[in-house]
Amino acid sequence: MDAAAMQPEPPAAYDGPPDYRAVGRHGVFPDVSHDETARLNFLANMNRHLAGRVMPFVRAAWEARGKAAFEASHARPPADRHEVRRALLADPVFQTWSALRRMTMEQRQQAGRWVTLRQAERLAARAEALTAGDPRLALDPLLPIPRYISAIDHHCMPGSYHTEQFPGDVSGAANYDHGLFATTGGQLGRYSDGGGHGVVQWVRRHMPGFSPTRILEIGATIGHSLLPIAMAFPAAEVVAVDVGAPVLRYALARAKSLGIDNVRVIQADATDLSIFADASFDWVQSTMFLHELSGPAMRAIFAECHRLLRPGGLMLHVEQPQYAADMPLFEQAMRDWDAFYNNEPFWSTMHGLDLDGMVTEAGFTRENLLHGGVTAVVDKAVFPDAADEDGEDFGRKAAWHVVGARR
Repeated sequence: MDAAAMQPEPPAAYDGPPDYRAVGRHGVFPDVSHDETARLNFLANMNRHLAGRVMPFVRAAWEARGKAAFEASHARPPADRHEVRRALLADPVFQTWSALRRMTMEQRQQAGRWVTLRQAERLAARAEALTAGDPRLALDPLLPIPRYISAIDHHCMPGSYHTEQFPGDVSGAANYDHGLFATTGGQLGRYSDGGGHGVVQWVRRHMPGFSPTRILEIGATIGHSLLPIAMAFPAAEVVAVDVGAPVLRYALARAKSLGIDNVRVIQADATDLSIFADASFDWVQSTMFLHELSGPAMRAIFAECHRLLRPGGLMLHVEQPQYAADMPLFEQAMRDWDAFYNNEPFWSTMHGLDLDGMVTEAGFTRENLLHGGVTAVVDKAVFPDAADEDGEDFGRKAAWHVVGARR
């Protein structure tokens, strides 16, 4: 045999997530050991593998046998996404994919909690050193946490965004921050802020000359989507609102450690922002927030957005796409996975709502509605750009839709 023929084929070029050691560190980012880094790398690669290499087999199984079996037993095609989802539950390929995806979420939380709880006191001290006495941190220990938040461990995160283990705690926020890499496979960039940079790019492209002096982000959590906006508009006052004290402490500490000085954080319920005067903002913003709201809360927040905006002001909510009539039922059913298996109970209902109708009910006119697409902007030399990703994982790709309006 020819010696050349005996040589092994060269390995295919690596197309997985970047190494976790490329993740950006700021002043309150947790310290991560060698073994913890290895675990996060495994989880990031597993998420990418499930999305890019396993999910296509779920679609193939549905097309080859699931859909036909449903039609044979019902004498009609599926009527909606719920019938497709229930049919998928009987398929072993879907069962395998779904079980592994749930496993990665649970292990991601286990990994993140271990990293942050073992250094919780040190992280709290870092946050305290950066924010102590700063009037830009306004917390309300008496603020009631709405039940639609307090009753849920969002995406399997114990205690969600608002729970404190002790006074001054930021461990839950640090868990959310450093584990985003594993959940997204690095698609949000070095500081997991690619969504915020994408929003800035969209606004500059579609609203040239827009120069806000006061900006509000609701549901801001750790500020990863807010800080790129603050950096892009350094002359503006940028206000972050959330019900969770730990994430707000962390957000301000993160901003200050990165040299971003035009941010204020306020603990408040966005359904009632009477702490702010009418027509006091040029831009009200949220990023991947609407799907965590109850229907009544969403309506109240849209109304508050309308009240708070100055004439000509911008309301911009960045979310996963709605389940429009032209979206295949299989895709809708797969996107619904988060509602049933990832502790996002409002996800399915929210993505089927007439959001434009709700926005106009809040007072915005239909001719002033805004739509579009936002894609994460990341360092292509280190992190994969979401727009260049092949395929679709129905909910995790770093590309979103715009639901908005001008006042």
